[in-house]
Amino acid sequence: MVTQQRPRTAAKPPAPPRPRERGSLLSRWDLKASPYLYIAPFFLVFAVFGLFPLLYTAWVSLHNWDLGGDGGFIGFGNYATLFGDPDFWNAVVNTLGMLVLATVPQLLLAMVVAALLNQQLRARLLLRMGVLLPIVTSVAAVGIVFSQIFDRDAGMVNGLLHLVGISPVDWRADKWSSWVAISTMVDWRWTGYNSLIYLAAMQSIPRELYEAATVDGASKIRQFRSITVPMIRPAIVFTVIMSTIAGMQLFTEPLIFGQGTYAISGGSLRQFQTVSMYMFEKAFRDADLGYGSAIAWMIFLLITILAVVNFLVTRRSSK
Repeated sequence: MVTQQRPRTAAKPPAPPRPRERGSLLSRWDLKASPYLYIAPFFLVFAVFGLFPLLYTAWVSLHNWDLGGDGGFIGFGNYATLFGDPDFWNAVVNTLGMLVLATVPQLLLAMVVAALLNQQLRARLLLRMGVLLPIVTSVAAVGIVFSQIFDRDAGMVNGLLHLVGISPVDWRADKWSSWVAISTMVDWRWTGYNSLIYLAAMQSIPRELYEAATVDGASKIRQFRSITVPMIRPAIVFTVIMSTIAGMQLFTEPLIFGQGTYAISGGSLRQFQTVSMYMFEKAFRDADLGYGSAIAWMIFLLITILAVVNFLVTRRSSK
């Protein structure tokens, strides 16, 4: 018997590899490149309005530059003159003095206010919104009002001192008195802002820690020292650094406090002139842009040094 064999079918050739899909390429490219595109506008704006002015100011500080233009390259001549300038160092002392008088009471008071706002109080939302009112107030209006409050002849502060038998104080005539008046102005404006930062940090602390401390018999003050302050240390570091930066750039409050011919000079004896005011005086009143740029860079370096010192001190105290 003859069996009929079935014809063999030819084996199909292997399918060619599929071309890479365009959609997958675009999705991978989008995944890798889109984050950089999202943040690119910030860096472009920073390069134009932040980095370029910073570098250009450094270039101008190396020249004898006035309103008429570049008067020639002098290297570090402006900085050499600056280090021997007694008015500059007087402005540095004034700035640091007002920085300490404004920052330390401000942050301590802000922590107390935040601790009070963190309690179960009536109308807490209204109180929390109320501490923000000084921030939304115009700094020019604040300066004018406080200048009248600390007026020598008709000021409210001298009126209160008179009630307790203390002679009136000429707040603009002396270093310490003018520092106190300007620092009070700064404290009133920024205490509420810092207190809300501390309040936000306090609300992230687990309530179980306070309940356990209460069971162990710890008082409210002990709980504040042993639980609250260590747990909000990052917020404290932030406010200290930001207050230092703002204090080194203090300008508007002492300028308005001057009220007169010697306003930009910080008084007739430069008793409350800050570094920013001295920079403005040299750059725009005296038209010495090279020297003013050197002062601006010294402000930048002083802020950097103080910020690093504050960070190291607070970091060391946390260990």
